[in-house]
Amino acid sequence: MTNPLDFQGLRTYSLAERRSKVGLSDFARPHVAGGTVAQLLDSLPRILGAQSLRGLVADVLRARDLGKPILWGLGAHVLKCGLSPLLLDLMERGLVTGLALNGAGIVHDFELAVAGQTSEDVDAGLGEGRFGMARETGDEINQAIVSGDRDGLGLGASVGRHLLETRPPHLQVSLLAAAWRSGLPATVHVAIGTDIVHMHPACDPGAVGRASHLDFRIFAAQVAGMGGGGVYLNVGSAVLLPEVFLKAVTAARNLGHELTDFATANLDFIQSYRPNTNVVQRPTQGVGRGYSLTGHHEILVPLLAAALVEGSRT
Repeated sequence: MTNPLDFQGLRTYSLAERRSKVGLSDFARPHVAGGTVAQLLDSLPRILGAQSLRGLVADVLRARDLGKPILWGLGAHVLKCGLSPLLLDLMERGLVTGLALNGAGIVHDFELAVAGQTSEDVDAGLGEGRFGMARETGDEINQAIVSGDRDGLGLGASVGRHLLETRPPHLQVSLLAAAWRSGLPATVHVAIGTDIVHMHPACDPGAVGRASHLDFRIFAAQVAGMGGGGVYLNVGSAVLLPEVFLKAVTAARNLGHELTDFATANLDFIQSYRPNTNVVQRPTQGVGRGYSLTGHHEILVPLLAAALVEGSRT
């Protein structure tokens, strides 16, 4: 039978001697009715996620002041959550210098501009084979890609140009059109078969592949310039964009670009392996700063945007 361990000889120390991670000065402060957004942000605790938010805001503002890339990689859900107006505002303020989307992102950006609505009911349409069969979406996006590829454009630029030329009723909400109009790079990174437009007869897989590969090279060029203060934010892409970013990082370093002193972030409602490994940890290890922020896009992105706008005023 094992005898109980006798704790009488344990060595102790004074609580005052111990270094603690949390003190009262770090605590949140109650919000005062009628207070400003800046006061609300300042009232957040100086602990964990709130401190990560402050760190990310500081790095983005620093990148803008230094003229370094501020790249936003967006999963399509971010557009479906109604956040395009906030991102457009950040573009105008110089807080977005480049966009990277997956293939579904152009579908939602296009449909919002053309119809003022998007995100079909997959369950309702799948049984009858109607899911993804909207004529305008399939025909016009593919025609835009073919035309743009013929003119040597990447996929994002092709769709952005098409929207500006056709001027749909809700053009003002299109990220791709705004990027094309302002000369900002907007790249689109597709996996063939993942997007509804790949099912349509108008799809030219050669054009899709060439245009998306050109966009990868354009994106890699932006990543290559991130050293010395740039920032990459991966917002809502769990697999595709983190993989694209990792390959862009290694290509840039292989070609001799020094990627040090930069920041990355992953914002999503769950933290997944690839974003945290391929965006937050591996590229910045020993040479930069990585942030992970967890929350619903429709809450977290407006909070970050508000913090950036308020920080711009100081």
